[in-house]
Amino acid sequence: MDILQAMRTFTAVVDAGSFVRAMDATGFSKPAVSRQVAELEAYLGARLLQRTTRRLSLTDEGLTYYQRSKDILQAVEEASAEVGATTAQAQGRLRIGAPQTLGAQYLAPLWGHFLADNPLVTLDVVLSDRVVDLVEEGYDLVVRIGRLTDSNLVSRSLARSRVVLCASPDYLAQRGKPAHPHELMLHEVISYSYWSSGDEWHFTGPAGAVAVRVRSRLHANNGDTCRAAALAGHGVILQPDFLIHEDLRSGRLVELMPDYRAPELDIQALYPTRKQLPLKVRKLLDFLVDALRDPPWSSSRP
Repeated sequence: MDILQAMRTFTAVVDAGSFVRAMDATGFSKPAVSRQVAELEAYLGARLLQRTTRRLSLTDEGLTYYQRSKDILQAVEEASAEVGATTAQAQGRLRIGAPQTLGAQYLAPLWGHFLADNPLVTLDVVLSDRVVDLVEEGYDLVVRIGRLTDSNLVSRSLARSRVVLCASPDYLAQRGKPAHPHELMLHEVISYSYWSSGDEWHFTGPAGAVAVRVRSRLHANNGDTCRAAALAGHGVILQPDFLIHEDLRSGRLVELMPDYRAPELDIQALYPTRKQLPLKVRKLLDFLVDALRDPPWSSSRP
């Protein structure tokens, strides 16, 4: 007896609700379907189905075996798909979402390489800093910065980014350097509108956690706008190092209070929960993980 085939036939009978309707799912005749289920029951030494002239029902043993069989068959299909993915070609349209700055500076140069490796794939890339609804808006995958809040999504970490408090030398020459987060209340502050904590900035210092509510003269929903205002000497910013690492390296911006660290950001790929991930999405995930394994901004770390 082919035990896997017997499992498939048994689960098909349960899903269809009858031996007759299971014929379409299995491709076997009704006698063949009945025989396979009977042989399975004999092999297990347990009755799986209660049969009457009008309906079928699972026994307690049958319910347990049905649930386990579904898991096993799903695992077999996924293993086969993974092995096949090593030789199969991805194809079709991929709709991808990404934050504006990260997408323009670091992801945009990658898409040509991905398309060259996957000639049957087309890309639709949308850059936006807002949180999109993957399912409602038809995204296959989005790159997001920060914590995952939707439990219906699956995440895969791509990279991390240090968040840096900084200002320009001109601004600091006029206003001085703050020595403690609470002194930020005396400074001009440029705020990013999409911070999850709003205008309450959090740090971890020598004595533990510190939170300070800043008073911002400028709010912007785009990191590049915050950076430009800081470079022009208009105030203090709190921004990820993927945006400002070149400015820190060149001295155009100066890091403040290095003993007080803001929480790091996780850069993640998010996609809808699926037991069998499409090959095109799997290829894209592996590509992004490899491409961002050693991100260009990592040299800004102390």
